[in-house]
Amino acid sequence: MTRLGWLLVVFCLSLPVQAEDVVLGLSKDRVAITATFDGSEILVFGAVKRETAIPETPLHVIVTIAGPYKPIVVRRKDKRFGIWINTESTKIEAAPSFYAVATSAPWDEVITKSQDVAYQVSVARAIQARRTTHADAEQERFTQAVIRIRTDENLYQLLENKVTIDEQTLFRTSIEMPANLTEGSYDTRILLTRNGAVISTLNTEIDVRKVGLERFLFSLSREQPLIYGLLSLAIAIFAGWGASGLFSALRRS
Repeated sequence: MTRLGWLLVVFCLSLPVQAEDVVLGLSKDRVAITATFDGSEILVFGAVKRETAIPETPLHVIVTIAGPYKPIVVRRKDKRFGIWINTESTKIEAAPSFYAVATSAPWDEVITKSQDVAYQVSVARAIQARRTTHADAEQERFTQAVIRIRTDENLYQLLENKVTIDEQTLFRTSIEMPANLTEGSYDTRILLTRNGAVISTLNTEIDVRKVGLERFLFSLSREQPLIYGLLSLAIAIFAGWGASGLFSALRRS
């Protein structure tokens, strides 16, 4: 064997063996927003494909779903002279409109801080990953405020112990998506970890779109704002006229 051949063999032997991979399934990969849409539940399930025997160290699974990233202006209100006014504001370059993280164990057990930094798994790390400039302490404070507010609105979710693993091979979880979803592609990611380190990942997408009348009105408001405004005005006039006629009829009766 030539010198180059030996070098290739040594290089291949030095590469890590990918012994475990994810085989993923979704209950749905498309969510349709209609007039009666009040949220959706996505079932994420899959299996771990192995080339070797199951290791003794337990395997953990993390599932994340992230909505479209958009810039957001955060304002702070203070009470001055008896009224609430905006006193400070900052712009966050990009924050996910929705972000859910489901884990098979408590957060500190499934991933280390260094691996969270490397893979941007937590919502704070996901926001930091989109920054193009250094954030000071003030911006970090505003970022934490956004996370707290959107967590209260159920737009940011940390679901510990919500991923079920059977025989260290099959896994499943369900994630509730609220009614006020933003239209777009939702990045779905599954991470396998052991001893807090990520050993395999898989990415896919869930498409969230308005359909029917909602889609028509949304497109009209963006593409033909004048017609949309006139149509809204006509509907308001008609509704007011109808309500007035109804009340007049009730009084006469």
